[in-house]
Amino acid sequence: MEKRSLQARIFGFGAVFVSVVAIMTGISFYFIISHAIEGQVGERALSIAITTAERPDIVAGFESDNPTDVLQPIAMTIQASTGAEYVVIGDKDGIRYAHPVVERIGKKMVGDDNEQALLYGQSYISEATGTLGTALRGKAPVFDKDGHIIGIISVGFLKEDMTTLFIRYVDNIAYIVVIAILLGILGSSILARNIKKELFNLEPVEIANLFTERNALIESVREGIVMVDAKGMITMANSAALEILSLPSQTELVGRNIWDVIPNTYLPQVLESGEEHLDRSMELRGKKAIVNRIPIRVGEKIIGAVSSFRSQSDIDRLAEELSQVKQYTEALRAQTHEYNNFLYTISGLIQLNSYDEAINLIHVETAEHQSLIQFMTKRLQDPFLGGIVIGFLNRAKELKVRFILDEDSYLEKLPKHLQKHLFVSIIGNLVTNAFEAVEKLSEELRIVRILIVDNGEEIIIEVEDSGAGVPIEVLDIVWKEKVSTKSDANRGFGLVKVKENVNDLGGSIALEKGDLGGALFIVSIPKGGYLHDKANRDFNRGG
Repeated sequence: MEKRSLQARIFGFGAVFVSVVAIMTGISFYFIISHAIEGQVGERALSIAITTAERPDIVAGFESDNPTDVLQPIAMTIQASTGAEYVVIGDKDGIRYAHPVVERIGKKMVGDDNEQALLYGQSYISEATGTLGTALRGKAPVFDKDGHIIGIISVGFLKEDMTTLFIRYVDNIAYIVVIAILLGILGSSILARNIKKELFNLEPVEIANLFTERNALIESVREGIVMVDAKGMITMANSAALEILSLPSQTELVGRNIWDVIPNTYLPQVLESGEEHLDRSMELRGKKAIVNRIPIRVGEKIIGAVSSFRSQSDIDRLAEELSQVKQYTEALRAQTHEYNNFLYTISGLIQLNSYDEAINLIHVETAEHQSLIQFMTKRLQDPFLGGIVIGFLNRAKELKVRFILDEDSYLEKLPKHLQKHLFVSIIGNLVTNAFEAVEKLSEELRIVRILIVDNGEEIIIEVEDSGAGVPIEVLDIVWKEKVSTKSDANRGFGLVKVKENVNDLGGSIALEKGDLGGALFIVSIPKGGYLHDKANRDFNRGG
């Protein structure tokens, strides 16, 4: 009885569904045909109107003493030869010069759809109701030899005539719909009789289980996903999971035990306890990851579990980028702090009646500030880069670091096609690293130098510090991996980010030992951008 009931429901649903689809398809087909015919008729009306408006005898008729005598015969001839319901010619005020009904000549055209042609000189298709009924109209302005609008041509085809044409197609469409319904009912019957075989003898509850698993998978598609059944056998794994697990893309995981793929997995515990594990840290094949584990239930029964995981480095990278924003904010805060200290000093001197000392301090600070501004205005004119350099100058004062802007620096303006935020990120990361490299030194030895210069073909950025430099053992991997000389575990993404930004700009970066004794980073960005630089490299290779 259950089998017959299931088959009956499938048969009924299939028959009704196919019938509805066939009927809807027939109706849609009818409207598509009618719309197509209307479009063709409208285009035909517009074409006739435009062609008529461009005829020299039409323009000459407008300029004659009695336009109606000249234009009426032309309009009637065009109407007869094209099969149009009417061809109406009016002046620039919409007064008829020609009309199929002679009594209406000299009266104003109706329909209120002449504005685009008479005011803006446009040709268009409109649908409006005139004295002869609702029609599709082609409207075209008439221009004199000087290009002024002197009148309008209106060619119309009545909608009721088109409706008669549409009805001719209804019988054929109806036959097709009936045949489709009969075939649908036959197909539904066959499908219902063989449904168990086609579904591998799965019952509806088993189909619901599969549907529940699919839903759980869809909810976690952005991360690596591994799904297991109640016995711990893998039933699904996506490509992101293979990538995070460092497995070849063609590796087949379905059917294998989860223990064989991830020996330290906790999915079996989830299957036993039914407890969710959210945002748990673990190591997957040597990579740190953040893992979620969720049991899959049908009622009170646990039928499997799904694990979604994401590389810890992705989260750390986001944290590093947020750290850069914090660094830029800190540079601005340092500038504010420096000026507050300066103002407090002046306030104290004034309260002590030490006016000469206050004035002298103001002059010294003003002279230093003006000297910096003048240098920046002449040598580093791009406000975007100038702003961050000034911010780091103030940050250096607070850190007691001697920050040198090389006197050979010169840059008028960054090309518009180069993304400025990438330059800010590059300079911000390199200068921040330089500050950190000298922070343990005595105050007189803390030196950081920056050079920004435009040599015509490329933009050169140099950042040098007096620190200990980059150890030789990490030189080969400093651009590829999370490497840092700091003890903090969440460090080391700065140079990787710098390398990515330089590559995005089509440039190159080198690391050398500088004259100050520490690291010297040299960045070269072609002014032509990535595609220009790639083309030059291809040309030089003979490619």
